[in-house]
Amino acid sequence: MNPKVDFYFAKPGKWQQEIALLRRIALDCGLEEELKWGCPCYTYKQSNIVLIHVFKEYCAYLFFKGALLNDANGILIQQTENVQAARQIRFTGTTAIAELEPALKAYIHEAIEVEQADLKVELKKTKEFEMAEEFQLKLEELPALKTAFEALTPGRQRGYLLHIAQPKQAKTREARVEKCIPRILAGKGLDD
Repeated sequence: MNPKVDFYFAKPGKWQQEIALLRRIALDCGLEEELKWGCPCYTYKQSNIVLIHVFKEYCAYLFFKGALLNDANGILIQQTENVQAARQIRFTGTTAIAELEPALKAYIHEAIEVEQADLKVELKKTKEFEMAEEFQLKLEELPALKTAFEALTPGRQRGYLLHIAQPKQAKTREARVEKCIPRILAGKGLDD
């Protein structure tokens, strides 16, 4: 156990018993405990394996390379269609966790094997993501914007592409493009 992470398990909340059990299971598998993104993260030789996080309706394990796991029990969930590598296992009670403990340990050990084998999730290339017509037109209209967008990291580019393309109405997409232009020109990502 890492004392820097203890606060996460000591703070009052709906899922405290569940996450304490998830913590024990991860540590039983020989993983190192760290604090990343404000959550307990369990690593193997400094590679992220699984993260514990809580939501209003459930708590979860998040396997960083869950897309590469076998999922023999059919319990891994892709949070949204745009999540490429990570997969969750969601919990709403200690009974379910206790019943799944052997399977959870098997998933963790498989995730460690994935790291040992240095397997990578083949991610969609940025150019494979949909670009909203409104954004494409603006990039053609403003060469400086196109240059600034192309200078962004692929992850930042994908963030903008997904954010701008999401609304159904063209008017909303246009408004998002206009709102994003200063951030793109400043070399910042959507959430920087």
